[in-house]
Formats: sequence, C-alpha cells, structure tokens
Amino acid sequence: MWIPTEHEKYGVVLATFRGTVQHGLPLEIGDTVQLLEKCEGWYRGFVHKNPNAKGIFPCTYIHLKNAHIKNKGQFETVIPTEDSVITEMTTTLRDWGAMWKRLYVVKTVQHIHKNEGDLFHRLWHVMNEILDLRRQVLVGHLTNDRMKDVKQHITARLDWGNEQLSLDLVPRREFSMVDPDEISVTELFKLMEHRHRKKETPVPASTHHLFVHMKSLMSSNLGEELEVFFHIYDGRENKPLSERFFVRLNKNGVPKSPEKTERQCTLFVDLGSSDLRKDVYIVVHIMRIGRMGAGEKKNLCSIQYRRPFGCAVVSIADLLTADSKDDHLLKVYACTTESEWYQIHENIIRKVNSRYNLSGSNTGLAVSLQLLHGDIEQLRREYMVLFTRGVSITKKLGFSDIIMPGEMRNDLYVTLEKGEFEKGGKSVARNVEITVYVLDIEGQVMKSYVAAGSGEPGGDEYHSFVLYHNNSPRWAEQIKLPIPVDMFRGAHVRFEFRHCSTKDKGEKKLFGYSFVHLMQEDGRTLPDGTHELIIHKCEENANLQDSSRYLKLPFSKANLPGNNQAVKGTKESFWITSFLCSTKLTQNGDMLDLLKWRAHPEKINDSLSKLKEIDGSEIVKFLQDTLDTLFGILDESSQRYGLKVFDCLVHIINLLQDSKFQHFKPVMDTYIESHFAGALSYRDLIKVLKWYVDRIVDAEHQDHIQQVLKATEYIFKYIIQSRRLFALATGGQSEEEFRCCIHELFMSIRFFLSQENKITSPVTQTQAVFLRTFPAVYGELLKIFTVREVAGFVRETLGSLPATAHAECPLEAVKLHCIAKTVESQLYTNPESRCILLPVVLRLLQAHMQEQRDLVMCARILTSMLSLIRKDDSVTTEPVVSEEVDLIVDSLLVVLMRTILEITNRPQPAGTNMRLQFQDITGEFVACLLALLRQMSDKHYQQLLQTFTSKDDLRDFLLQIFTVFRILIRPEMFPKDWTVMRLVTNNVIITTVLYLSDALRKNFLNEKFDYKVWDSYFYLSVIFINQPCLQLESFSPSKRKRVLEKYGDMRVMMGCEIFSMWQNLGEHKLNFIPAMIGPFLEVTLVPQPDLRNVMIPIFHDMMDWEQRRSGNFKQVEAKLIDKLDSLMSEGKGDETYRELFNSILLKKIERETWRESGISLIATVTRLMERLLDYRDCMKLGEVDGKKIGCTVSLLNFYKTELNKEEMYIRYIHKLYELHLKAQNYTEASYTLLLYDELLEWSDRPLREFLNYPMQSEWQRKEYLHLTIVQNFDRGKCWENGIILCRELADQYESYYDYRNLSKMRMMEASLYDKIMDQQRLEPEFFRVGFYGKKFPFFLRNKEFVCRGHDYERLEAFQQRMLNEFPHAIAMQHVNQPDQTIYQAEAQYLQIYAVSPIPESQDVLQRDGVPDNIKSFYKVNHIWRFRYDRPFHKGTKDKENEFKSLWVERTTLTLVQSLPGISRWFEVEKRELVEVSPLENAIEVIENKNLQLRTLIAQCQSRQMQNINPLTMCLNGVIDAAVNGGLARYQEAFFVKDYIVNHPEDGEKIGRLRELMFEQAHILEYGLAVHEKFVPQDMRPLHKKLVDQFHVMKSSLGIQEFPAYVRASPVHFTNGSPRSSCRNSVPNIISPDGARVVARRSPLTYPAVNRYSSSSLSSQASNEVSNITGQSESSDEVFNMQPSPSTSSLSSNHSASPNVTSSAPSSARGSPQLQDKHKHSRENSCLSSRERPVSAIYPNPLDPAQRATPHQIGDTTLPRSDPNLSAPDKVRTTFSSRSLDSVKEVNNTQFSDTVGKLLCPPVPPRPPYSGSSAKTMRSQSPLPTSRSPQKSSLPPFTPSPTECQSAGLVSNSPVLSGSYSSGISSMSRCSVSEASGTEATTGDHPAHQGHTMPNSVSSGSDELIRRENKTPPPYSVYERSNPRRPVPLPHSLSIPPSVDPPALPPKPHQLRTSSMKLVPTSDPRRADGVPHVPRPRPLPRKVSQL
Repeated sequence: MWIPTEHEKYGVVLATFRGTVQHGLPLEIGDTVQLLEKCEGWYRGFVHKNPNAKGIFPCTYIHLKNAHIKNKGQFETVIPTEDSVITEMTTTLRDWGAMWKRLYVVKTVQHIHKNEGDLFHRLWHVMNEILDLRRQVLVGHLTNDRMKDVKQHITARLDWGNEQLSLDLVPRREFSMVDPDEISVTELFKLMEHRHRKKETPVPASTHHLFVHMKSLMSSNLGEELEVFFHIYDGRENKPLSERFFVRLNKNGVPKSPEKTERQCTLFVDLGSSDLRKDVYIVVHIMRIGRMGAGEKKNLCSIQYRRPFGCAVVSIADLLTADSKDDHLLKVYACTTESEWYQIHENIIRKVNSRYNLSGSNTGLAVSLQLLHGDIEQLRREYMVLFTRGVSITKKLGFSDIIMPGEMRNDLYVTLEKGEFEKGGKSVARNVEITVYVLDIEGQVMKSYVAAGSGEPGGDEYHSFVLYHNNSPRWAEQIKLPIPVDMFRGAHVRFEFRHCSTKDKGEKKLFGYSFVHLMQEDGRTLPDGTHELIIHKCEENANLQDSSRYLKLPFSKANLPGNNQAVKGTKESFWITSFLCSTKLTQNGDMLDLLKWRAHPEKINDSLSKLKEIDGSEIVKFLQDTLDTLFGILDESSQRYGLKVFDCLVHIINLLQDSKFQHFKPVMDTYIESHFAGALSYRDLIKVLKWYVDRIVDAEHQDHIQQVLKATEYIFKYIIQSRRLFALATGGQSEEEFRCCIHELFMSIRFFLSQENKITSPVTQTQAVFLRTFPAVYGELLKIFTVREVAGFVRETLGSLPATAHAECPLEAVKLHCIAKTVESQLYTNPESRCILLPVVLRLLQAHMQEQRDLVMCARILTSMLSLIRKDDSVTTEPVVSEEVDLIVDSLLVVLMRTILEITNRPQPAGTNMRLQFQDITGEFVACLLALLRQMSDKHYQQLLQTFTSKDDLRDFLLQIFTVFRILIRPEMFPKDWTVMRLVTNNVIITTVLYLSDALRKNFLNEKFDYKVWDSYFYLSVIFINQPCLQLESFSPSKRKRVLEKYGDMRVMMGCEIFSMWQNLGEHKLNFIPAMIGPFLEVTLVPQPDLRNVMIPIFHDMMDWEQRRSGNFKQVEAKLIDKLDSLMSEGKGDETYRELFNSILLKKIERETWRESGISLIATVTRLMERLLDYRDCMKLGEVDGKKIGCTVSLLNFYKTELNKEEMYIRYIHKLYELHLKAQNYTEASYTLLLYDELLEWSDRPLREFLNYPMQSEWQRKEYLHLTIVQNFDRGKCWENGIILCRELADQYESYYDYRNLSKMRMMEASLYDKIMDQQRLEPEFFRVGFYGKKFPFFLRNKEFVCRGHDYERLEAFQQRMLNEFPHAIAMQHVNQPDQTIYQAEAQYLQIYAVSPIPESQDVLQRDGVPDNIKSFYKVNHIWRFRYDRPFHKGTKDKENEFKSLWVERTTLTLVQSLPGISRWFEVEKRELVEVSPLENAIEVIENKNLQLRTLIAQCQSRQMQNINPLTMCLNGVIDAAVNGGLARYQEAFFVKDYIVNHPEDGEKIGRLRELMFEQAHILEYGLAVHEKFVPQDMRPLHKKLVDQFHVMKSSLGIQEFPAYVRASPVHFTNGSPRSSCRNSVPNIISPDGARVVARRSPLTYPAVNRYSSSSLSSQASNEVSNITGQSESSDEVFNMQPSPSTSSLSSNHSASPNVTSSAPSSARGSPQLQDKHKHSRENSCLSSRERPVSAIYPNPLDPAQRATPHQIGDTTLPRSDPNLSAPDKVRTTFSSRSLDSVKEVNNTQFSDTVGKLLCPPVPPRPPYSGSSAKTMRSQSPLPTSRSPQKSSLPPFTPSPTECQSAGLVSNSPVLSGSYSSGISSMSRCSVSEASGTEATTGDHPAHQGHTMPNSVSSGSDELIRRENKTPPPYSVYERSNPRRPVPLPHSLSIPPSVDPPALPPKPHQLRTSSMKLVPTSDPRRADGVPHVPRPRPLPRKVSQL
C-alpha cells in the first residue's frame, strides 16, 4: 500500500534507472527527485526538471537529503536544508550544463569567433573548479576563514559564468542568494547596484608596487663579476624615491645565486598614484669587480676594486601601457668621464649625450618588470606563488602615503656624496676608496648592519667604488643602516679613506678617517640633511680600534667652536647626506620637551604652543604618550593650561582627519576605551567647548572655532568616557550637574544654529561645520542618555535651523547631509526614536524634493529610511510601521512620483541611455517608490484615495502613477541582467494596479467617464503584458519554474484585469474603437493560451459595438489588418494563434445578426495571418530567395485584390523589388517597380516623403521610377520594354521642351536598339512545378506553377535546385495529376517537368526579314500559355507501323500572369487537354522540317553561312531517313485505302500531308543544287552520295520530274523564307498549339557537347561525315532546339520534342535503367567547326565522357537520351537524336532498307489551308528555340516532313517503347543554328559562348487595344469572377500612335494581314476570339498621399 512520505521528501539519484517497469520513472544519475509516496522498497515521485511526469523507482537508487517543506500538502514545495551556496551551485551548474553543450554544437557546426570558442573551454574549466570547491564545502572540514575564502571563490566564478552566458545577476549578501521578498526593494537595489558597479568599474588602487626580476646582462666584454643596483628615481625632484635593490652577477652576466629567487626578484613597495608618472624612472647602476682599468693585462695583484661599468634608465610610464608581465631589454650606457659618473642617469634622462655613450651595441640588461596594484596583503593573496618562493622587499625612502599603526621601522640611510682630498705628496691624484663601519657605544663593530641595498644580506663593512686619479671624487652612493632602536644611543659611523695603488702590489693605504654620532646627548637623532665631516689624518698603522680616542674630537665642521679656525680652514672635507625613517626615534626637540614636561614645568607653555608646529608623523609616533601628557597637564593645572590643552587636543584630533594619518583613529579609539584615565576632564572639556560655542556669533574670525567644531566627535567621546569613569569611581555622583551642563551646551548650540545670516557669512560656514560632525555625537550620547532623550536633543537641534534658506545656500546641502547621517545612524534604527525624528526628516526632505534640489542626497536618505521599514509579523511593531508608512505616503508619495517623471524626462547625455541609473539617481528613486508601494496595505490605499478632495486631483494622481509605471517598465530602466529587480517591480505594479482599478471604476465611469485616465490604464496594461522579462516561454525550464512559483504568470493576471475593466465600460467601449484594437491584438499574440482565451473575445465585443454604431465594422477590420502586418513581421503570433483566433471568434458570433459579415471578416483576417506567417517563415535567415519572392508575391496579391490596402501593397512592391535586385532578377525587378509606376500620373501633385522617396511631385517620382525601371530592363537584357519607357519619357521631356533630357533619352533609346542587334541573349527554359501536400507553405500548397529557369539551367539542374530549396520534399515519378491522398498528405511532394512556351506575338515571328535577335525576344516573353505533350496509343497498336495509332495528349497551361513578370513563376489558372491525331502529328513534323530546310538553304544562298556543314547534315538526315523508309511509314499509315475509307473527314489533311511530302522532295532537289555550288572539295564524295541517295528516294516515292507549277516556284529566298506567303489555318511558325523541336543533351556534355537529332543518315554516311568534318559532337550553335514540356529526364539538359514525350519524367532521386532492346541503333552527327562552340571542338579534358569518337557514333549499343535513364548511364551518350527508320539493333532490326513507292505527284505552292484541329485545337507548327549564344538575323526553318513521318511510323516499336526523349521523328530534329549565318565565326571564339543575363520580356501582341485604353499594370490581379485574366502590358509600355512608326522594334499594330489573318482586337490567349474589354484599375487612387 502506498503511504505518503513524512520526512523522506528529497533525494538525489545515485545511479541511472531506465524505468522499464510499469509506471516506472526513468532517472539519470545526479537528478534531484521529490518523493510523494512509499511502498515496500519503492518510491513514487517526480524529477524536479520535469515535475509533470510522475512515476515509481526503487528506494536503493536514491540518496535522501534533509529538506524544508513549504505549503505542506498537495502543492508543497521542498527546499533542501543545505548551505544556500551549495544549492545555488547545483542549480547553476545544471543550467550551465545545457548551455555549455549548445556552445559545443555552435563551436563545431559553425566557424565562430575565437572568443566564443574560447568560452566553451573556459566555461568547462570554471565548472570543474566549482565542482572541486563544492566538494570541499560538502566535506565540511574547512576552518571558518578557509570556508569564507572558498565561498568567495565560488560566488566569483558563478558570477563570471552568469555574465559570460548572459544570465541574470544574482543579488547576494555574505555569499548567499537573497530572497527579494525578505528584504526591502531599496536594499535589493543597493545589492544589485553594488554587484553591477563592482562588475563594471573596479575601484582604482591607491597603492602600487613594482615587481623586478633581474635575469641577465648581455655583453661581449664581460669577464668580471658585476654588481647591479636598481632604484626608483624622481626626475622632477632629482632625488631617489626608494632604497636600492642589489643583485650580484657572475662573470657570465647571470645572477650568482640562481636558486635563491629573493636575490634576483624584488618588490618596490608603497608607490603612490602620484609616483606613476612619466618623469619617475627605474635607474640601474652597474659596477664591475676587478682591476682598476678594464683593459689592463692581468697581473699578479689579487686585490679587487669596485669600478663603474654602465647605467640604464626606463620610465615607469612605459610599464603602464605594456602588457602585464613583459621582459624588457634595457640599453646600457657607459660614462665618458668618470667624474660625471654620479650624474650619468640624469644625463641619460636629459639626453645630454656628450656625457655618456652606448657601452656596446649588443650590451643589454634583460629584466622582467611588472606593476602590481593594491595593498600588500591583497598581493599576498593574489600572487601567493611570488611570496612563497621568495621575493625581497625594497622600501620607499620615507613613509608611505598612509602610515599604519603598529608599523615598525628604523632605517638610517646614508649617502656618500663627495670628498675633497689633497695630493698628499703625490704627483698624480689619488684613487680613493671609502670603507664604512658602524660601531656601538662600546666601540665594537656592529655585525651585519651595513647594507648596500635589499636583495643581499647586510655586511660588517661597506667599500665604495673607486674613481681613478680623482682628488674630488663624487660617489652619490646610498647605503642603508638598519640599526635597532635600543642600539642607537651611543652608536657612531666611521668612514676610512684609502688610496688604492695601481702598482704591482696593489696596496690600499689608509690616509684619513671621519666619523659621525647617530644620536645627540639630548636624545635627538642625527638630523636629516647633508653634513660636512672633518677628515682626520692618520697613517696606515694608526690604531683605530680604540674609538674613545677619536670620539672626543670634533666630527663636523658645522659643530666646531669658533676658535678652532685651523681645522675649519683645512681643504679636506667629506660630505654625507643622512635620512632617518623611524617609527620610534625623533629628531624633534620640541616633541621631547613636551613628553618630559614634568622635568621642565617651566617649558609647558612653550611646548604646548609649539605642538602645532611639530610634523604630524612625529605626533602619531608618540600618540598615546602625547595624549597622556595633555590630560596629565589638564588634571594638574586645568585653570592655567585648560584652554591650551583643549586646543592641542583639537589639533591632534584634526590631525587624524588627514588621509595620511586616518588609520590612527582606531589607535585613539583604543586609547579612549582602554588607556584614558581623565575622570575629571569632562567638566573642563564641556566648559571650554561651551565657551567657544558662545563666542561664535560675536567672533570675527571663525577659523579656530571651526577647527574646534570639526573635533566635536572626539571631544564628546572624551567627555562621555570621562563622565563614565567618574560615575564608575564615585557611584554616579553629580549626574544632574552633568545633565544640566549637557543641556546648557545644547542650548548654546541651538542658539547659534538658529541664527539667520548671509550666505557668505562666516557664522553660516561654522553652522555647516557643526552639522557635518553632529551626527557622529549620537552614538556617544546614547551611552549615557536614553533613546528618547537623545532623539529629543537631535529633533530640537535640527528643528532650530532657520527654515527659510536660499536655494543656493551651502547650508542647505549640509542640512541634508546631516539628515542623511541621522537616518543612517544607530539612533534612527530604533522605532522609538524614529517616530520622534521622522517628522523633522520628512519636512526637510519634502522641501528639497519639491524644489528638485540635492536629489542625490534625497535619494540616499529615502533609501535608508525605507530600508528600515519591513512588514513585520510581530504585532507590536505593525502599528508603528503602519504609522510610518502613513507619514511617508502623506508627505512624499506624490512628490516622489513627480521627481521620477522630471528626472526621466530630462535629456540624457549622448551614449548614456542604457545606463540611466548610474548616471543619475533614477534607479534609487524608483526603488524607493517600489518599496513604499510594497509596504502599502489596503488601508493605506483607502486613506491615500480619501486625501484627494476633488476628482481632478484623483485624475491627476492616477495619470501620474500610470505614467510612472510605464517608465518603470522601460527596458532601459534596469540593466538587462537585472531580472530579479524587474520581477519585483512588476509584482508591485500589478498589485498597485489592482488596488487602483477600483478607484477607476468608482470615480470615472458612466457620466463621470474620463477617456484619458482609462486610455492611460489600458496602455499601461498592454505594455506590462508585452514586457520581455515576463515572456516566460523564452526562459529556461528551471527559471520559468522559479518565477511561476514565486509570482505566477503576471501576464494572465493583468489580462483578466483588462477583460474585467473592459466589461465595465459599457457603451464607453466605443471610445476605444478602433484605438485599442492594435494594443489588444498585440496582447493576444503573446504565446500564452490562457491570456489568449481571455483577450480574443474582446474583438467580438468590439465588432458588436461597432456594428451597433455604424452598421458595419470596417474600422475594426482595417485596424486589425494594419496591425497584424507590423506585429507578425516582428515575430509575434503563430499557427496556434491563427486557429484559436478563428475558432473563438466564430463561436462567439454564431448567434449574432451580423453573423455573415463577421464570418467574412474573420476569414479575411485568418487568411492574412496564413500569408503573414508564411512570409515571416520564408524571410528567416538562410531561406532561399525563391521562397521569399514567392511568398512576397502571394502577400502583395492579397493586399491588392482582397484587402485593397494600397499603402501596404506599395510597401510590399518595394520589398519584392529589393529581393529581386538581391537575386539579380533584373527583369522581374523592373516589372515589380512598374506596379508602383502604374499607380502614378504625369501630374504636379505634391507627394509626401514615403519609404526612401523624398518629398517631391508625382511627375518627379514617376520620372525617377521610369529611369530606374529602364536601367533594370537594360541589366536584364529586356531592351524592348526599356525602349517603350524611353519613348514615353522622351514624349514628356518634349512636351516640357526639356531638350537636354530629351537628347539623353533618345541616345539611351538608340543604345538599347544597338544592344538588341549586337548583344546575345539566352533563351530560358520553362518548368511546370506542382507543390502537393499539407507541409508546404500556404502560398504553395496544392498548387501548380510555371517557372522561368535561370540562365543555362536545364531540367535536372532546376529539379535539383527545387529539391535543395525543399529538402524534405519527395520528387514524384510521373506526370499524372495526383489524387486527394497526395493533396491531404502530411508531407511535401514535388512534380516537375519542362514545358514549351506558346508565344503570342505571331506577327513579328512570321514577318520576313526580321533578324533572329529580335524574334528571340518574342519567343520567350509575354508568355501566358505553355504546353507539354504525352504520346499514347489508341486502339490496337500495329507492330509493323506504330504511327498508325500514335496519338499525342497535349496539355496547355494558362497562367494567372504572363512570364516574365513580377516573379519568376506564376500559378497555373487553367489546364486544357486535347488529343492530336497521328495524321496531324505527321503534318506538323514534316512542315517543321521543310521550314528548317528552307531556312538553311536561304542562309547558304545569301552567304550568311561561313560553314556549309549544317546544310550538309540536314540534307543527309532527311535524304537518308527517306531512303530508309521514313516517309514510307507515313504513306503506309495514311495513304492506304483502308485509312481513307475509315476517316473520310481527314481527306483534306491527307492531301496536305501529300503536298508537304512532295514539297520536301522539291526543296531537297533545290537544296542539293545549292549544296553542290558551295560544297568544299573534301566533302565532294559525301555530296555525290547524297545525290545518289536522293535519286533513290525520288524513285522510291515514284517521282520522275516535278510538274510545271512546282518548277515555276524556284526555291530562291531573298529574305531567308522558303515560302512567300503564310496560311492562316496552316500551322504557323509560332502557334499556340504548335509542337516544338527539341534538342536533348546529356548532363555531362553541356555546354561542350550538345546533342541533336540528325536525319536518318545510314551508319556509313554518318561515319563518313564524321571523318570528313573531324567532329563527332553536335552543338547548339547548329541545332536550335526547344525544351519539351513532356520530358523531365534528369539525364538530359535539353528536353524532348513536345510532339511525343515520355509520360514518366524521371526524378532527381534516380531513374530506372533502359533495357538494351529499347536502345537506339545508331546516332549520327556532322557539324562544322565554325558552327560549334569552342568546347565542342576542344572538349573539356577533365570530362572524357564528352569525347565521342567516330566509331562510337554508329555503335548500336549506345545508350540513348531517354527519360528513364539516370545520368551515370548516359555518360557515353553523345547525341540525343535518333534515326528511327535506320535503326538496326543487334537483336532486332525493325525496318527494311527500302520503303514503299506510293507517293502522290508534287503539288504547287498552296493557297491558305484550313484544316480541322485535333479535337479542339488547331494543329500549328512550333517555333524552334535557339539555344545558341550566337544569334543570326535569319528566321528558323521548319523541320523536314521526313522527321515527322519516320517518328510517326516507328515511335512505338519494341525498340523504342516508352522512350520518347528525343522526339517523335525517325530523323529526330535537326533544327539548324540561327547563328550559322552572318555572325557565325570559327568555333574557337570564346566570346560567343554565351555569358549573358536572363532573357527579356515581350510587349505582347495586343498593342492596338492598349493604345486607346489605360490598362492595369502587367501584374495586376483581377477579381475572381473573371474566368480569364488577360493582362496586357501596362500603358507605360505601350507605343503612342504614329503615322510612320520606325521599323524596330516590330509593333503589334503593324501586322501583315497578307501573311496572317488575325483578329487584331482579340486577346491572343482567347481561343474563342472574344474581344478584350479593358477594365479599370482595381486600386483606388490614394497614392497622392504617398
């Protein structure tokens, strides 16, 4: 049985538990679990990281921990009873763990910034450190001090990690996290600010230390030992600042004792901030130990001398900028003359380079230098290694800036300055060396007390360096004598002078000595300064051991008696400088006199007077002795010396205020507490103090009185301690007397404080001095008086201050300072005293805040006051706290809010917006306001609201507090990591708002309604809910849980309050419609389900009220739509919201009378949301441009057609324009901008600034748009459209007589014409794409589109691109329409295949003499309809002749807009399906081939072909196919009696086919005649063969000679057109339904090898051609093929003929293999090198698959370009064409070599033919599309009839079943290059390889209509009622009527009716010929405001 757990509540998982048992809960090691129930060794509970999942787990897996339970019961919270630091560590490490793993992913997936990669590793190390420290804390074996250190380390690391990971700042006190509910808001703010400032601005250290590590001296001329001396030198004062650091180097220049680091490293300590300047230097002197001359030969002399070597200098300022620990190489300089050695460093600093030179170019001193900051104890902690391994301390000369009590130091520094010596009978000057000894009182040498510097231990003696032959040597050498204090008396220093001989013996001869006493007889030490000592002469053997002999002699010339002139006059002298740094000895006689006052009572007066002149450091040395002396004098002679002693005491007290001596205050405090014994002193002290205070008002000079008042604190300390001692000694006698004295003293004080004076009056300044020190007295008074008594003193004293003071009076600031100290004092913390002092404090505070004076201090006082007020549980303090809150609210609440408003409205200095609270005191005032509001209870709010007597006052208060709350919510109010503070703020705000909403309801509803207050309320509520810090969804789970546990979801609370208040409004709701729609919509977009459920119904209410008022809710709709766009683009809203919005509102309006219109509105808004969500998803970073563009088009459409929102429409036009420019879709960009251009007129209306457009007239903006569009049309090579806009602009310029711009425009137009003729344009392919399945975005879902491909993009490339854009999509393997299961599937299906465009502009394409450069534009521009064909068999298939039953299923797709347009793809609006009969198919194929032959012959005749190969190959293909049975198959199929009888309706068509076959024979004969004329010699054999084959063909067809009417029509075409007239019913060159000729190519051969269909050449002929021409590849230069809509094989870049196509396009995912029996028998090609691209002649060497050898061409096993072949299988496939009638498979030969002879006689050129269409459409011939980069001015040919015939005959043979990749014909298409004429050059020209931009846009064929009518822009979406949306080109692209229009570009109204009979007024897309009725622009013209 499961029993609830009592004490077992919390545990940690010890091992992973899989949870495989029933109801088992999986656990991971380290998880914390909460235990709910227990049963027989099992627990039931949940893991804290996922509290919703509850389950069971074994008890043995859990380690139980003690825990504290809150809210025991169902909703209990369990908190482990462990150290709070441990708890924080655990939770923090869990949070970091997840983020650390994410960092790893980011680090590995992306190439990120180095710092972020470093963060991963640094965080890892810190986490490990924290875990180690955690273990130490958990073990519990640490001492308290060590525990404190460990916790400090832990919290420092936690804070570092939180900062690095942008987590929240944790408020802490004593290392533990602080619960914001348990402290006041002001305290919380102070903690946060303190931690933030600590993080932001480290306090600069005032003490600095220099670390020096001597490494080596590098020099080439070493060989002697060296001594190196470092010291710090002040270049400004020209004196050393520190003692010397001394390092000995060996002969190699490295330290002698490398193992003793303290002899190589030192710390120059106690440098002040003033010492870190440019003119303070580190000076290094180097001495060598050796011979006198550095270059002397080594002699037998073993005596060593100290001789100068070099000097180096570096400025300390250089170290401030250097890295933390740099190695420096210091240049070493040598002295040019030894006499200048003493100042070499000064010369180097002053750069007097005549006095020194570089000792050697390679001499340098390697030293490590580092500046350290902070006090020495801090350094010991931070640089522990430094101190443990050993470092010597080099002290400053003199005391540091701050003298610490207890510091012991007794150092005497002696500098050997200079000497003056006589020659002593020598001819040259002496080499003088000084030896220094220290001797004690007994004359014994003191051991180890002579030190050259720190670093080396002291010695017994010191030898100076020797200057060569110098009788006036200057050493400037400093030594240190650290003699103990007790050995100072009687000690002296002796200096012995010796001459150092340079002779062989190297003797040192003593010739004199000097000495000096260290202490005078009266106890004073040797005074600091320079002393001239007497040199006493002596001999080498003189006995100096007995010091008593010479000590009686005079030692200093200054101390000589006047009669001793003989000694005074001697020339020999020795100068030293002494400096004592001692904490125990003094050189001051006055100090000694005062301390010995009992010995000399007569000197007391003088000594007391001279005390003020004594240096402070001397006084603090003897502080206790001095104080004892003063109070001793006072006790004995108070009447006589009372005033002087008081003044001396004041002087000493004020001396301790100096920063240098402030650390001696505790010494004085200790003295007062422990050593002070003046029990009677208080009377004298009070009396003197009162005497001074009474004299204040009348005194002229206030300086001394001010000094007295500065010392008030310590005077009171002495008074109180004296009284306590007295009371202790006497049992409390004279208590009343003492109280009276104090009362009288305070009366005197109050009197002088109450004086009103001028601002500059000295009395005012004295008042200020007293107020500064007064608060320090409270604590002393409390030692004797009660709390109430002291509070009374303070209240009366502060109350006596003059109330009316000037604002600029300095006393005001001091008053406030005094109040601040009072509030912070111990006195104020007591509730008893607080109620006495509070009124005084509040009165002063209110006055200052109202006048906005001293706000910093006001904030400080308020913070302190409110920190003391807490809601206490105890009953006793509750009334007190409540009363205090009442008082503060009454006095300060309103003024506090006003202050916050004024501060925040002040202009901020630049760059400080994000740090408001640190630049001013906004943050502190805000914390005060929050603390006050948090303390207010219901009673306080009621009292507050009752204080407002009028409605206006209450209204102003509410407006003010709502405004303040809005300010508090601002993101910049607190730093971004202060989430704790923000949550507290929000909690206070929502509590206050709940209290105030009652007042709002009671006072401002119904007739008292006030819109402004309500609006302010709603506005605040909306901002509150939308705060980033309340969006719990963005928090980590643990943080979200903590917030919800503590505060709940405050957004929901506020949402419910909004709803409640809204419901109370009643009819006043209308005031907020539509204003509040946007804000409320923003609230509903917050992803919180409860909040949405509460808020969405408000929209129903709004619709209802708006319906009542206006009868509709257009306003609601308009506002909703406007706001939705902006809000969703910011990332708000989701699919769930859309569904919720729809369902809630639909449910709400079910019973409304206006239900229908409501449903319409909801549907519109929902559809808009769908599009906006799609748009937002597509605009994400990393999405492909295609998706973005498609989505933008969908949204733009929606705004235009459904919402009619012109401004939004225009905005999205420009967004789309930018996307196109980015994707380099310049043509589409132009069309897009045209949409906006079309909305403007050529008028002078002013337009406002909009988007990036300035304020300008409509004319100017339209002109700018025109120019931009023309520029983009130019870049997109759509020059024809640019010309039309140029003309329109030119007309405008002409009408304004702006000839300058007119000229430019005409030149631009001319340049566009040139580009049309001169530059190459690629013709794009078109692809139909179906997007099926629910996983596609809304704008694509279950729709089909036609897309314009990129340059050079073929089917498989396009297919791959689409699969990359939609990586989850599945490519469909068939072209059939999908069923409903696919439509509704939760997946993505893509169906892609190529389609052929059906051009509209037939007149240009059919016109004679129009160059191909022009025609190519009309073939692929302004295309509405596209086609793809699928072959199939009807009825029984004839195995002998498949063409009998081969039909074609032709699908025509009509788009909503023509391509190109504002997008590269448009949706298919209509599908038409027709079936083309076998006979019609045959007619199309033969007609196309005839046209092709005519074109090639004409080009050859007009010598446009430099290479005859294309004609050769075409003739070869047609003749070979005819001979081998191509045409015969057609004859067998359609000319037999059975067919004619069974299909009587096809009579005309059979005749037409016969005509075409006869015509083809005639053309071939003429073509052979032309070919003979131009054929080169090496191709004669081929020509002969062709002639022979042609005769065979003629005889096989039964043709002997052509009738007269055929011969009368010679094949001579001047304009390149084989036929001079066109039939309107006959298939035109370009027809909407015409089949296309297609070139298939392998993906591996493009562009080097382009596969084309040769005619049915025999294998032998094919090889022959290959051998002759030397080529085996075909080229697009020759064969101008068109993409087939029906093929989608990935293995072919070109698509098959549209006449017959595969029904199953292969997908990018792979295709089935083609079986051998389906493979073609051979492929033949012949192509001249001139016609091919260079890559065809020189195939890519890297791609051997592109090389096809002649013997491969005839290979019967070659794979063919079949849609079912995958790309790898086609590597060897070189040609896509087939010769169907010459197929000779190895296993199965289909046809005999001969064909039947049935052929009708030839017919003359035909009149216009009118044949019936297949099923519903006319059979029209396709236009061969040029793929060649080179363009010619000649028209294309139609394919030969044999192609159609042979394809029709065999396409369903067993060999080819299922494979129609290269078209229907047996002689597959041989569409000859249109570039083979005038522009064709040798194939070696790379310039013709087609590096061109996307194709351009047609101007259409309905120009006549648009000349008369203004029509919508090319991309305008019309109403749904239209069955068809004919959108002609915009009127901006139309051509104005002209009598004699220019020839180019061809215009639709110049149709040649003789060539083609079209109804000019009908829409080219309408089959029914219904005339196009122009419709008005759907958008209202509001653009004038834009």
